[in-house]
Amino acid sequence: MEGCLIMNGKTMSEIALGDSASFTKTVTEADVVQFAGISGDFNPAHIDAVSAEKSMFGQRIAHGMLSAGFISTVLGTQLPGPGTIYMAQELRFTKPVYFGDTVTATCTVVERIEEKNRLK
Repeated sequence: MEGCLIMNGKTMSEIALGDSASFTKTVTEADVVQFAGISGDFNPAHIDAVSAEKSMFGQRIAHGMLSAGFISTVLGTQLPGPGTIYMAQELRFTKPVYFGDTVTATCTVVERIEEKNRLK
């Protein structure tokens, strides 16, 4: 979590350094197909099994941004919660997510910027 602005979720006084929250999801073929339709990203690595078999991954993989979206789930529903404005993040994808993989996004508070009502 690079930065978020708290609006009406948990207040700054309710959040301490080191607080964290997580969201876990098993990624399905339906998730990937729906994400492709929503995002317009129909890369064969995600939707074409025959092409994906020839790729470096050997099978279809989920979109990286689908997994990254789980961070937004944590911020907007748990920590800080509803009304949070997600301002920035830095991503690095280290492994592919295959259909059937279970992914956990965890956000941990590492900095409080009280004068701006923001967390990192």
